[in-house]
Amino acid sequence: MSEFYPNLLEPLDLGFTTLRNRVLMGSMHTGLEDRFFNIEKLAAYFAERARGGVGLIVTGGYAPNRRGELLPLGSRMQDKVTALLHKRVTSAVHNEGGKICMQLLHAGRYGYVPYSLSPSGIKSPITPFKPGKMSGKQVQSTIDDFAKAAELSKFAGYDGVEIMGSEGYLINQFLCERTNQRTDKWGGSPENRMRFAIETVRKVRETVGKNFIIVYRMSLMDLVEGGQEWDHIATLAKEIEAAGATIINTGIGWHEARIPTIVTSVPRGAFSFATGKLKSLVSIPVCASNRINTPEVAENIIESGEADMVSMARPLLADPFFVQKAENGRADEINTCIACNQACLDHTFRNKRASCLVNPRACHELELRYLPTQNKKKVAVIGAGPAGMAASTVAAERGHDVTLFDASDRVGGQFNIAKEVPGKEDFAETLRYYGKMIDKRGVKLQLNHKVEAQELIDAGFDEVIVATGITPRTPGIDGIDHEKVLSYIDVLLHKKPVGEKVAVIGAGGIGFDVGEFLVHNHTEDELAQWYDEWGVDTTLENRSGLKEANVVPSARKVYLLQRKETSLGKDLGKTSGWVHRAVLKHKGVEMIAGTSYDKVDDQGLHITVNGQSRVLDVDHVILCAGQTPKRDLADALEVAGAKAKGINVHLIGGADVAAELDAKRAIDQGSRLAAEI
Repeated sequence: MSEFYPNLLEPLDLGFTTLRNRVLMGSMHTGLEDRFFNIEKLAAYFAERARGGVGLIVTGGYAPNRRGELLPLGSRMQDKVTALLHKRVTSAVHNEGGKICMQLLHAGRYGYVPYSLSPSGIKSPITPFKPGKMSGKQVQSTIDDFAKAAELSKFAGYDGVEIMGSEGYLINQFLCERTNQRTDKWGGSPENRMRFAIETVRKVRETVGKNFIIVYRMSLMDLVEGGQEWDHIATLAKEIEAAGATIINTGIGWHEARIPTIVTSVPRGAFSFATGKLKSLVSIPVCASNRINTPEVAENIIESGEADMVSMARPLLADPFFVQKAENGRADEINTCIACNQACLDHTFRNKRASCLVNPRACHELELRYLPTQNKKKVAVIGAGPAGMAASTVAAERGHDVTLFDASDRVGGQFNIAKEVPGKEDFAETLRYYGKMIDKRGVKLQLNHKVEAQELIDAGFDEVIVATGITPRTPGIDGIDHEKVLSYIDVLLHKKPVGEKVAVIGAGGIGFDVGEFLVHNHTEDELAQWYDEWGVDTTLENRSGLKEANVVPSARKVYLLQRKETSLGKDLGKTSGWVHRAVLKHKGVEMIAGTSYDKVDDQGLHITVNGQSRVLDVDHVILCAGQTPKRDLADALEVAGAKAKGINVHLIGGADVAAELDAKRAIDQGSRLAAEI
C-alpha cells in the first residue's frame, strides 16, 4: 500500500479478481469508438491510462443493437468480427497490467438517429428525432441484446461490462415517469418501471457467468421533473445487487437537466453525499463520480466512507499518469483537469474526436509524440502564457535547450485572469502544473524581461517561438478615454474598484466571465450557496434531487451588450455555454443585442438599439470588445533579418490568432510545434 493516499490506492478485492486501486476511469465517448479503422488509436489511448496505473477502465458507450446507436453507424458490440477487433484493445490494456470493461449503452431517445426507440414515444429536448415506442417484444429482445453484447465483450477479452443505467439513456428512461408512460408490465408502478433494469442485469449475469465484472451505472439524482424518488432508487440498488452486479457506479443528472453537474463551476466532489447515502444500503462496492479531479478530493471521499471507489473520466484525459504520480508522491506534477469541456465533451457533441485542452495528446497518442530529439537546438520562447508554457516544456522534454522569456513577474498570461472568475479557480492548477514542468524539465525562465529582437539574434538561438499573446481591442467610441471606462484586465487582474451599476461591452467568453465576476456573491460557504442557487436537494427527500432554487440577488445592476443581433452567448461552448447564460439570467443581468455605442460621458453609456436612443446610467463601462495579436517582436525580428541569419521564427497562440482567447488552440499549437522542431 502506498504511503500517499492509502485509501485511494488500496487494492479492491472483488472476490474473483482484485483491482490494483480504487480509481475507475469513467466512460467517455471519444469518437475513436465509432470507426473500426481507429481501433489501434483506441488501444493506444487506453493502454497509456493502464500504464499510468488506473485500477479499472471503462470504455465509451457501445450500443447492444442498431436501434440503440448514439449516431448513425455509431459504436456497437453486436457481432464476432467487432469482438475480434477489440482483442487489440484488451490485449494492449492487459499488457500494461490493467483491467477494462466495455460500457453497454442504449441511447433510447437520446440517439441522433431517426430509428431510435424509447419506452414511450416522447421526444427528447436535446435530439432532433422523436423515438418510436418499444413494443413488448422489442423490450425483451433488447434485454437479450444486452446479454449478447456482454457475451461478445467477454469473448473480446474484456474483464467486464458497465451497463449504462443513468444520464437519461434508455434504462434511465424506463425508470422515470417523465419518459415511461406505459401501462404494461414495463411501466406504471415503480416496480414495473424497474423491471427492465433488473432483468437486464440478471440476464447479463446468467450469460457471462460468475467471474466477470458487471458495473451498473445508476442515476442517484435525475435532476429533471418526473424523475425518480430516493426510496425507489434505494430499492433498485438492492435489486441490482441481487441480480448480480459487482459494482454500482454513480450517475448524476440527465443530459437535459438544467442543473450543471460537470462544468468547472461545479464544486469539486459536489455529489459524493448521494453516493454516501447509497453506500449504506448495499454490500457491493459503490463508486462516486463527478468533479473529482485531484487525489486529495478522491482520498477524502473514500476515507470519509462516502464511497469505495471514485470515477474519473476527464482527469485521466488530462493526465494518463494521474494514479502513478499520486502513488509516487508526485501529485504536484499532475496535469489537472479544469472541467472546461472545450476539447472533450464539446468535441464529442459535435461528432469530432475528443482530446483535452491541457493535454493535446489525449486520444492522439499515436499521432502526437514527444520523442527525444536527435538534433538539439537552442530555443527561445517569448511569452509565458498557455501557448508559450506548452511549447517550452514540450521542447525541453524532448531535449532542446530552452529559454522562456516574459515581461511579467509570473507565468500564466491570460490564465492569471481566468482563474479570478468565480467557478474557474481550477485554472490555477494549470499554472501550478506548468510551473512545476518548467522547473523539472530545465527550462531557463526569465521573468520581468522584455526581450528585444537583436538580443535574440545575438544570443544565437536556432528557433524563436513568439507567443506574446494579445492586446485588448479598444473600440472607437466617443468618450472611450472617460474615467468611467475600464478594461477587463483592469477589473480581473488589477482589481480596480467597480461601481454598483456597470455596462459590459462585448458578450463573448470574456464578457460573460466579467459578468459572472461582477454578480457573484462571495460567502463563507460557497458550496451551500451553489446547492441553493441551483436547487439541489442534498437531503434527497425531494423527487429527482430537486428543490426550489434560491438565487442570491446581485448587488450590482449589470448590462451585457453586443453589436451582433444574435442571442448573447450563442457561440459559447456547446456543453457549458448554457450554464453561463443561466447564471447571468438568474442574477438579473440585462442582456442587450444589436447595440450601437454612441458615447461615454458623465451621464453614462449612450447607446442605440432598434433605432431607439437610450442612456445607461452606469458608474463604469468595462471593455471586453475583442483582442488583436501582439506581433511587434515578430515584426522586429523580420526587419532585423532573423530568417536570413538562419533563425526560424514561429508565431503561436494569441500572437498568431487573437479571436477570443482560445487556450485550447494555443496549447495544442505550442505542443505540436515543439514536437516537430
